[in-house]
Formats: sequence, structure tokens, C-alpha cells
Amino acid sequence: MLGLVKGLGVTLKNMTKPKVTYRYPDEPLLMPNRFRGIQHFDPEKCIVCNQCARICPTDCITLSGKKQPEKKGKVIDTYTINFETCILCDLCTEVCPTGAITMTNNYELAVYSRDELFKDLEWLNQNNTHIREEQSGNVAKRHGGKQ
Repeated sequence: MLGLVKGLGVTLKNMTKPKVTYRYPDEPLLMPNRFRGIQHFDPEKCIVCNQCARICPTDCITLSGKKQPEKKGKVIDTYTINFETCILCDLCTEVCPTGAITMTNNYELAVYSRDELFKDLEWLNQNNTHIREEQSGNVAKRHGGKQ
């Protein structure tokens, strides 16, 4: 009987406190600016240096490019990330010399099939909401103020 009274006392005391839960699907959580979410990829900035694929600890990034006949360098042809194995470590964005890969605050990757976790160039380019603001400043610092 004493346990029932104690439990009821805890319940009544906490009923007057403000709620600490979120209405998640209706109101998405605002993540901090340094949150490492899904990557955004800008194909116009990519120089196909393969540094992102080489530094990836899980080998989830694959890319290929083709030579430009009129200019020096390559143009991106394919770029895919396998989010089934990606650990969102932020290493690919840190090593990118042109800032073509940036992290976003997007975190929703729930799907019904594992095949849907392979994201291609078009999908990653369209993932351009909630891009981290501080990351573009780091690219400018590394390259002497030029972007």
C-alpha cells in the first residue's frame, strides 16, 4: 500500500511540470549546427580527386569521372554513397579540397528496403536543406579566402 501511495505522489508531482517530449513526426527536431547528418554533394565543384573515397573508413563512397577534351582535369560522371555502411564521420567533407561535399542537419534515412540506402549524384545534390553554415567558412580558411 505504501508503494502505491509513493508512486501516486511521484505521478502527481510530475503532472505539473512542463513536458519534455517532442511531437516528432509533426514537429521535426532542430539539430545543433555541428550535427553530422546526411551529406550534400555539389557536382559543379567536384574535381574527381578521389580523396573522399580514399579517406572513407567504411569504403561506402564510389565515384568516377571522365576527362574533359577541352580543359585540363576531369568531370564527375557517377557519385554514390551507401548509407547502409556510412557512419557519417565527416572525414569526406574535411578532406574535400573544393568543398563539393558538405554535411547537413538532415537525419531521416528510414526506408523499407536496403536498396534505397544507395544514394546517387542526383539525390545527394537535391539534399540541400539545412546545410551546415560553418563548413563553407572552413573551406575559405583552408584556401586563403577563396572558394
